[in-house]
Amino acid sequence: MFGGTFDPIHNAHLEIARAAADRFVPEKVLFIPAASPTHKRAGPIVGYTDRVRMAELACAGEARFEVSRIEEGFARSYSILTIEKLLSVLRGSFGFLIGADAFAEIRTWHRWTDVVRLVDFIVVTRPGAVYDVPRGARVHELAGLELPESSSDIRARIARGDAGVPLPPPVLAYIHEHRLYQSRKP
Repeated sequence: MFGGTFDPIHNAHLEIARAAADRFVPEKVLFIPAASPTHKRAGPIVGYTDRVRMAELACAGEARFEVSRIEEGFARSYSILTIEKLLSVLRGSFGFLIGADAFAEIRTWHRWTDVVRLVDFIVVTRPGAVYDVPRGARVHELAGLELPESSSDIRARIARGDAGVPLPPPVLAYIHEHRLYQSRKP
């Protein structure tokens, strides 16, 4: 399970998923765009349907990747609700692929103790990342990835019209075609 706003999905997201798939050999890496994330004060920049479509384009051709619309229609995106819904339709256990910065805030999540009880975490760390592991959490670290991209930086670069934005070509084409993240200037 690799959840996120994916606003937009970018090359670093894909590299993280590939590294996790290579190391932990899951059946699939399930990308789950958040419908209405509770941790983002302003909410996503573009709508759920566009973010899902960009994820689908980014994951096309990757046999180990799948995009889920499991959060479609959710009033608010709480990880525990998504996990419970997944557990009701999937067999076995699954890992929760998460960045160290988000994992560091796990104790602020809705029903976080249930989240910790139900999943193993694959925590993606960057140099200098610091996080505390709650008692009972099963954590597997995915270290050594040098991926400086962030969605906010990419959105800013798109708005400026920069070339060479680190996005899969079909995602960049979709962004241009639908005029997403464009500068609001006249």
